[in-house]
Amino acid sequence: MQLTIEKGLAPVLLDIEFTQDTLLVRPGGELDLSVADFLRNNLEESLDRESARNIVFNLSKVSFVDSSVLGVLLGRYKRVSKNGGSVIIVSPQPQVRRILELSGLFRIMGESDSEAEALRKLG
Repeated sequence: MQLTIEKGLAPVLLDIEFTQDTLLVRPGGELDLSVADFLRNNLEESLDRESARNIVFNLSKVSFVDSSVLGVLLGRYKRVSKNGGSVIIVSPQPQVRRILELSGLFRIMGESDSEAEALRKLG
């Protein structure tokens, strides 16, 4: 499922795919308060529909994240982890990686260089 939200001059893209009991989430653009609800709602709908155990967030096309989106990531982590699932972040750009490190999310979420590697880790 591919979705787009218009946010000023820069649209935010969201591609969601289900494979091997895992939701593959590929957002693109700047992820901030203006798109946090859009992201949260679409992730929740996808998790409800697909009954995914794990989530892989491919952040390679994300140029910025703020605290509201960190909250969205954390909320989805809490949802899947209470059922024994995991969340893995794939290929964040350096500036996004720094924010994730400072927030402490890498202490609870895994990191991989590729989606294929993330899926292998999830088994």
